Amino acid sequence: MATRRTTMRSRTGTKLYAVRDESGQFKDIQTYKRAHSADLRHKSKAEKVAAQGPIEKSVRKAAKDAVKSVKGAVAAVGRAAKRAVKQVSNPMPVRKGTVKAAAAKTAGKPAAKKTAKKSAKKTAKKASAKSTAKRSVKPAAKKAAKKT
Repeated sequence: MATRRTTMRSRTGTKLYAVRDESGQFKDIQTYKRAHSADLRHKSKAEKVAAQGPIEKSVRKAAKDAVKSVKGAVAAVGRAAKRAVKQVSNPMPVRKGTVKAAAAKTAGKPAAKKTAKKSAKKTAKKASAKSTAKRSVKPAAKKAAKKT
């Protein structure tokens, strides 16, 4: 953006451009001739856009849209991260009913009952294995007796 300049004349009569800072002191002094020719060499933003062809315009528009969408995505990720931090740092208070239900689920059956069930299953498996072995031995013995 061009800075605001004050015009004045030197002792010799040359026209000058003077640029002031915030406090009003001279920051830069240029001759009018050099500053004006530099201004003419530079094109304004509106002139640059007008000089563009249709392809350049569409490419620039696509690039701007892409930048906007990326910025939007980054902002959305930032918001989600903040929300997650808030939820972790300030958890919701737990209701009384849910505490009892959770305790009942984790407690489960006493250890004595669990071990009793396991031992009962083992003895049942052993008994079934013995009975199937006896059944298979009896028919084989009957067949052998008939042959002799």
